[in-house]
Amino acid sequence: MLVGGSASLQDDILIGMDAFVEKQLPLLRPISDNWQPSDVLPDMSLPGWRDEVDALRRNAESVPDALMVVLVGNLITEEALPSYQTWLNRVKGLGDETGASPTPWGRWTRGWTAEENRHGDLLNRYLYLSGRVNMHAVEVTIQNLLNNGFDLNSGNDAYRSLVYASFQERATKISHGNVGRLAEKCGDPLLARMCTMIAGDEARHEEAYKRFFSYVIERDPSTAVIAFATMMKRRIAMPARLMSDGSDRDVFEDYAIAAQRSGVYTTRDYADIIGHLVEFWQIAGLTGLTPEAREDQDRLCTLSAHFLKKADKVDRILSEFPPQPFSWIFGRTA
Repeated sequence: MLVGGSASLQDDILIGMDAFVEKQLPLLRPISDNWQPSDVLPDMSLPGWRDEVDALRRNAESVPDALMVVLVGNLITEEALPSYQTWLNRVKGLGDETGASPTPWGRWTRGWTAEENRHGDLLNRYLYLSGRVNMHAVEVTIQNLLNNGFDLNSGNDAYRSLVYASFQERATKISHGNVGRLAEKCGDPLLARMCTMIAGDEARHEEAYKRFFSYVIERDPSTAVIAFATMMKRRIAMPARLMSDGSDRDVFEDYAIAAQRSGVYTTRDYADIIGHLVEFWQIAGLTGLTPEAREDQDRLCTLSAHFLKKADKVDRILSEFPPQPFSWIFGRTA
């Protein structure tokens, strides 16, 4: 039994979403209209490929080590895509039951995966051509992350999983977008363009998942609010939390600190995402909630401000952390 609702009610809502999910499928672009990594990177089949590669490498030299570390961390996160598709297919009501199901959810899951797959391909090839990183160390980290797996702490609950996806898609949009803006300032327009393109995909995916959960809120508000609050109490577990470069250190923690200090993804961003979702889903205006859901409603409406108050303190603490060496950049510090 679910608090504020029942398992059968949740099943009925998810089954009844088929027509709604179908209407959101246009948020996935036709493959024929979509960009591919080869549209952006040097064409190695053309006579002038060497000049293009040389230009890429010159511009990549302008990217500071700290930003390069964050870019590598973002790549590794994207390359763990098989874990994310496995997660979606494991959640009752959201998955692709046969692997080639014609249902709206099955088509969404495969289409989302197909679009996301390009992100890792694009960043991986850029980093390889740039000569700025130790690709072997990066590849070891990717394999370790896939081997270690991914647990978003949703308990395979569909409502909680939709909250997670909404939050995480917005977080990745912000992270890629900020790397792009910083790359532009550093003098790498190609990297800036790449990150902007990826952020554009993430924005469409974010919109879809937010709409999916809006559908749930309208039909099962108490259970939906409790699910939202539960994920916030547990804190959003980052997809790459279990990454490892083969050493004993917590390389994810060092990457996260680099991202915070670079201004790519910060405590303020975390707070702003919570505030955005609370506003988008109109949590404050929901009525007729169960007592537990009302308590969670009040908590959710003040949570963004809570994290914003902590932001300055986090900045001060992180400023005292010494730069750490990363195998990804040949042992240099960032």
